[in-house]
Amino acid sequence: MSTVIVTGSGGLIGSEAVVHFVQAGHDVVGIENDMRARFFGSDASTARTTTRLQEQFKAEFRNVELDIRDAEGVLRLFEGIGSDLAAVIHTAAQPSHDWAASDPPTDFGVNANGTMSLLEATRKVRPEATFIFTSTNKVYGDTPNRLPLIDAGERLELPEDHRYFNGIDTSMSIDGCMHSLFGVSKAAADLMVQEYGRYFDMPTVCFRGGCLTGPQHAGTQLHGFLSYLMKCTVSGDPYTVFGYDGKQVRDNIHTNDVSAAMEAFHNAPKAGAVYNLGGGRGHSCSMREAIAACERISGNTLNWTYSDQARMGDHRWWISDVSAFEADYPEWRQSYDLESTLQEIHDANVERWSTAAA
Repeated sequence: MSTVIVTGSGGLIGSEAVVHFVQAGHDVVGIENDMRARFFGSDASTARTTTRLQEQFKAEFRNVELDIRDAEGVLRLFEGIGSDLAAVIHTAAQPSHDWAASDPPTDFGVNANGTMSLLEATRKVRPEATFIFTSTNKVYGDTPNRLPLIDAGERLELPEDHRYFNGIDTSMSIDGCMHSLFGVSKAAADLMVQEYGRYFDMPTVCFRGGCLTGPQHAGTQLHGFLSYLMKCTVSGDPYTVFGYDGKQVRDNIHTNDVSAAMEAFHNAPKAGAVYNLGGGRGHSCSMREAIAACERISGNTLNWTYSDQARMGDHRWWISDVSAFEADYPEWRQSYDLESTLQEIHDANVERWSTAAA
């Protein structure tokens, strides 16, 4: 039986990957120590999701409480799996700009050193195993903010004749810009994943994600854009929009579509691959447009205020060009649009959020 390791298996992307690869016929070992609760508080804990996965897949899923910075512990786990190891899905991370600035050593340790521990264990035990890393568009730093954006009413926008109008591709430089400390730690991991692929001829990929979301997202103010926005709209909690007059643009992709991309790559891997992965232009929205959508779906009015202090290194506009991945993996198609994603986030959580508010 082939085994897939999923790091951060209680998180948004990790939990969806567990379900996806179990249903694809694999045994799955999850690495999860609920550091998200430490980062963002008890509301962001992954414990509930981990328990659900253990109950749902009693025979196929095993959870291991382990810190990915523990290189010896990681290696022992990999050695225990041995030649059965088919893939490593690495989604564990410290994911917030703001939190990274509060504790840079921990941010870098989790994102960069943790990734190194996993790469080395894979190389020593099963270098043929597919290594899939959920990187981030923040590796490009604030370079996208130099784009010639125009005010299009409810959103910032590029001229239609601009080369990046349909999305930013991997030709954009990652140098000479401010990344945020989070962006730097993820860029270090991203480059190392590429290097292990090229130098050691290992099947590795970096998926540079935009806004990855879904109903299991434990969104907080510091991380989890659409989930936290919908939560505040339902519960009545106050929400703060940071910078750019609320017209900053993001593309959004559902976690199911991310997992499908992972499986497509695993079935036909390459060495040192890099792709931007997001919803693309058709699944993009500004903050203002997202607020309107959450209010329409929930029937509530969001209690929001505006701060002109944008987050350092944050993007004014980001839409992913996914055409390179679509060309290499033409069987992959996104099954969720923005409206259906938001509706699912609402429907899966509305009772819990409303009860908590009451």
